[in-house]
Amino acid sequence: MRWAIIDTGIYIGHWGRGLYAELLATTQQTFIVRHSAVVLSELRRGARTRSAEALVDSLHRLAAERWAPTENDWWEAGRLVRRLGDSRGWEVAKRREFQNDALIALTARRHGATIVTANRSDFEPLARTLRVAVLYA
Repeated sequence: MRWAIIDTGIYIGHWGRGLYAELLATTQQTFIVRHSAVVLSELRRGARTRSAEALVDSLHRLAAERWAPTENDWWEAGRLVRRLGDSRGWEVAKRREFQNDALIALTARRHGATIVTANRSDFEPLARTLRVAVLYA
């Protein structure tokens, strides 16, 4: 069986607007889903209501295994953010935001996992550069 990491935007779109139900069902049938510590942190940071906080807490408790970036992933993320950011003329805020996506992609690559995301603009260059599998919503 193959592994997958579901990106933050998929959870937010599903919980907030009812999007991606079919994609999530297919993902759960096709892959063993593992949770990224980065994604869980992003979700927790954005949970502004009690119900949102309860959803994130529930997901965290249910996460059978949480994959976190290693020291080497952090080191490599710095290089990726600098290189891709310089080639695209990104400002500091975009580079900070992109760092989490780089960490998710590096973690997925280390485990041989597919990333499930709606964020094509950030994950396409990561997929090309890192040769990591990505399934786009």
